[in-house]
Amino acid sequence: MPAKDDIAAMRRARERLDLRPLAIHVNYLINLASLDPVIREKSVTAFRGELERATAIGAEYLVTHPGSYRGQPVEQAIAAFALGLAEAANGLGRSVIVLLENTAGGGAHIGGRLEELRLIRDLAARETDIEIGYCLDTCHLMAAGFDIATEAGLDATVAAADRILSLDNVRVIHANDSKGSLGSHLDRHANIGEGHIGAKGFHRILTHARLREKPFILETPKEEEGDDRRNVETLKKLAQPKMEPTRSEKPGRRSGASKRSVS
Repeated sequence: MPAKDDIAAMRRARERLDLRPLAIHVNYLINLASLDPVIREKSVTAFRGELERATAIGAEYLVTHPGSYRGQPVEQAIAAFALGLAEAANGLGRSVIVLLENTAGGGAHIGGRLEELRLIRDLAARETDIEIGYCLDTCHLMAAGFDIATEAGLDATVAAADRILSLDNVRVIHANDSKGSLGSHLDRHANIGEGHIGAKGFHRILTHARLREKPFILETPKEEEGDDRRNVETLKKLAQPKMEPTRSEKPGRRSGASKRSVS
């Protein structure tokens, strides 16, 4: 648990800088969907710790991947996740909001389909008072087969998310370009405008009427000094009503994916 002085200093900094909301991500080793007794016990204990720390520092959201169903039917793994979440949250009441993140759908990972996220939320709501919402990751959407790089594909994806999840429950969006192509199930993030979503794709995402008020959080690679700041500045430019040229469109700039980086 962070020291009380550190928590107080962080709270003061957030107040001064008006940093809202605060979303943190759980340990990637946690797999509440596992039925292996050792993995499951460690995952429940670790998730409990994440919930307690997130609550202590005043985070609004705690983002988690749904886990892996390897060795069991996906429906059984989804039920195991919901029960594991309830066990980890037992006695905490309504504190931090847990956000289920969609995945690229590769291998045995749960969450490549929006229906799986909805089912987890519905089942968990019967077992725990913890509020549950969603975090959508743009790279994962593209890799899972949602064509968010095109205008028609983005509109269809937003409509599906609203129908299945309700956009009111989508609290955060992870902004990552995708090194993998549409439907590749490859979970490899790229700098904004340098992957298969492209600068024009992100301009449409950031300015979409149903998405533009959502918080966007970067999870892009750190390949060069200052990449985080450059990615933030790129997002700011692409969020303007009229798209400005980005670094991926300037001559001589490296590309992190294919020549389809701008759609």
